[in-house]
Amino acid sequence: MSEPEKPAKILVVDDEPQIARVLKTTLSARGYMIRTAVDGDDALLVMRSWTPDLLITDLRMPNVDGVELTRQVRKESTIPIIVLSVRNEEKHKVEALDAGADDYVTKPFSRDELLARVRAALRRASVRQQPVADIIDVGHFHIDSQNHRVELKGKEIRLTPKEFEVLSYLARHPDKVVTHRALLAAVWGDTSIGQPEYLRVFIGQLRKKLEPQDDSPKYITTEPWVGYRFNPEGA
Repeated sequence: MSEPEKPAKILVVDDEPQIARVLKTTLSARGYMIRTAVDGDDALLVMRSWTPDLLITDLRMPNVDGVELTRQVRKESTIPIIVLSVRNEEKHKVEALDAGADDYVTKPFSRDELLARVRAALRRASVRQQPVADIIDVGHFHIDSQNHRVELKGKEIRLTPKEFEVLSYLARHPDKVVTHRALLAAVWGDTSIGQPEYLRVFIGQLRKKLEPQDDSPKYITTEPWVGYRFNPEGA
């Protein structure tokens, strides 16, 4: 008889008591084990004796903010990190994602959105240690990296080599925000990170091939000023 699965441990870091309280109540009600911290320094102190499975942190905090906390945590841990931001903080969101954060939620956020992001982050973390596979089966997609074949709902989609590379990278990070910088570096190399026009062209071509009849993209959606999110089941 297998042992029951242990509840995931989540560390919430926010200097606003009301936000921290709402997060703790919402997540605890779903069975997660929660601890809170008021800033980055406090969070690092908590993590010395308590290892969370997921970190949720505000961006704007006194002392050590969310971006610096992400950098510090990434030196020693690969746990998923979700950052909380307000609107018009695109620059700071990108900095956090480039520093190693996995996703972000914009305030004010719905509880359902937050819980969906938490589930997705924990799900990705559970398979993160698995070796990179030649075959990617995710959602409606079957991607054969060795033979450069893509099937969408069982129908083969013909892609150029670069289109295939872009889609494959996104498919290896489903439901996660991938920044322009990360995608450019992965497909074209570090020297191209200042040329986002590459992405606009290839993302546009991919969308025409994956969902030619839809005016609103559902598989590859845009995170304004930040990057893209691959939704394997369709947005």
